[in-house]
Amino acid sequence: MTATAPHFGPTPSVSPTRRPLAAAALLAAFAGMVFGLLLGGAGPASAHAALTGSDPQDGAVVATAPKEVTLTFSEQVAMGDGSVRVLDPSGKRADTGAEPRNLQSGSTVKYGVPLHTGLPDGTYTVAWQAVSADSHPVSGAFTFSIGAPSKTTVALPTDQAGGGLVGTLYGIARYAAYAGFILLAGGAAFVLACWQRGASARPLQRLVVRGWMTLTTATLAMLLLRNPYTGSGKLADIFDLDGLKTVLDTKPGAALVSRLLLLGAAALFIAVLFGAYAKREDEREKKDLTFGLAIGGAVIAAGIAGTWALAEHASTGIQPGIAMPVDVLHLLAVAAWLGGLAALLVALYRTPDIEVTAVRRFSRIAFGSVLVLTATGLYQSWRQVGTWSALTGTRYGQLLLLKVGLVAVLVGVAWISRRWTARLGAGTTEAEGTGAGTADADTGATVETEPATVPEDPARAAQLARQKAAVATATKKRIRDADPDRSGLRRSVLAEVGVAVALLAVTTVLTSTEPGRTEEEAARTSAAASAPTTAAPLAVSLPFDTGGRNGKGTVRMDIDPGRTGANGLHIWIDGPDRQPMDVPEVKLAFTLASKDIGPLPVVPDRLTEGHWTASGVQIPMAGNWKIAVTVRTSDIDQTTIAKNVKIG
Repeated sequence: MTATAPHFGPTPSVSPTRRPLAAAALLAAFAGMVFGLLLGGAGPASAHAALTGSDPQDGAVVATAPKEVTLTFSEQVAMGDGSVRVLDPSGKRADTGAEPRNLQSGSTVKYGVPLHTGLPDGTYTVAWQAVSADSHPVSGAFTFSIGAPSKTTVALPTDQAGGGLVGTLYGIARYAAYAGFILLAGGAAFVLACWQRGASARPLQRLVVRGWMTLTTATLAMLLLRNPYTGSGKLADIFDLDGLKTVLDTKPGAALVSRLLLLGAAALFIAVLFGAYAKREDEREKKDLTFGLAIGGAVIAAGIAGTWALAEHASTGIQPGIAMPVDVLHLLAVAAWLGGLAALLVALYRTPDIEVTAVRRFSRIAFGSVLVLTATGLYQSWRQVGTWSALTGTRYGQLLLLKVGLVAVLVGVAWISRRWTARLGAGTTEAEGTGAGTADADTGATVETEPATVPEDPARAAQLARQKAAVATATKKRIRDADPDRSGLRRSVLAEVGVAVALLAVTTVLTSTEPGRTEEEAARTSAAASAPTTAAPLAVSLPFDTGGRNGKGTVRMDIDPGRTGANGLHIWIDGPDRQPMDVPEVKLAFTLASKDIGPLPVVPDRLTEGHWTASGVQIPMAGNWKIAVTVRTSDIDQTTIAKNVKIG
């Protein structure tokens, strides 16, 4: 990690009082970086949308067929034709096939799909798929029954949205896009800010151009894969022009198109950087052009980083106005750090004349990038993890712990790089005291050179000049490779880049994984919805008067346990003297008017004089139920009394 590596060349003297301060600053920087990467993750995250409720509920038994099925989500989702399918026990479509209706009210996100009329009794399956506001597909399924549960030929889908071959290819494209952006932005920044002479170095030119090509190819692949990734999951649908048109109308599709347009501007930037800029020799003109390229390159890089922030995690959830610029800063800092590290590695291996000042400049830039990563990581940790239980008990948290381990390895390798850099700096100091001349490539002995005779033929002279330059370059490379300190530094920087590649892979997975905070919240919501209500038995008392002789009395009723599901029912009929009163018939009916359920009839059995009972009385869902009791005291005298009771 070159952020803390000392410079090449003479080692400056350091007073004893400053050494502890420098060591403390170094440790603080490492600790801050580790903490920021530990809790920061890949980028500010909100949540994938989760299904928080439905009507009918999962597993509910309703007396009559509902007119529609509604689904409630934790955040905004995008739905289209076929996003919700309701299948009858035989597997046929029970919904009308219409696009789900948006029933949002205030902060409640709800969609409804109408059903056919006259649906038969049995168990129905509801399968749904949507695109979360953070651009990731989500899906699920549940069942409900009309009348009574039955056997069904429909199996609940187990495949997650965005999986399979298409999901794998989309994930590879996401990784390639991040890697390409890091090489493009970080490599160009290294040339402009650290080593301007590197603009004419072919290895660095190839690095930046390959970064641009990788990002462009990955963006095109994501645009084509977006439709099957969020829909059917079939690879052949990449050729569906209607699906591609639909993608272009979405926020992620618009972000990908904007990225392609910005990459067009980036191509012009690269052409100037490695063309006119590399050939410019006038220092004043080159300084002005450096300033212009720096401003233009920063705007382009920020715009490309913004295409991630505007379409993914940062654009939804809490504080998106803060999260989006924080996400842009985070991505730019990662590119400057890791992309610059890759450029430095290429320079160390492929260019024999990289300057000591270039390493010093990159060291300062890398250190600043680490500070930015620390600050943005602290904010991101609050949005993503939230609790220690989420850090250890969710998939996101476990991936984050894996990333922490990789960061620890990276810090260890960086410490080794620092040792090699210090030794190389000392070696450079000694080398400066040697005599002038040309060192022999094999023996290292210094030999004096004599002016070569220049032939009269200009073509021959140019050929000899090229040969002489090639020999000089090869000689410098052999001398460089023979230096064990420089070789050790190259190996340690290579190891750093290898760990950085693994870190980028974990980061890519993290961007498509539901954050630990929201995974816990969704689990709590699901548990609360499915947990049985521990309500006490309900006691209801209703006076009645049938109008005939001995037609007055009171109905006392207990409903146990007084919640959704099966209940036991006991009815006592008392006369005016509060003694048991025998009547010919008692009937009940339950109605939930708010959900258009009922009346659900119940016919109790006579147990003893004045005591009636019924078991297995089904209450399909919680709500304010109207209980209507019909009491008949003679062949012609009867009355119906009712009362609203909250059940469940």
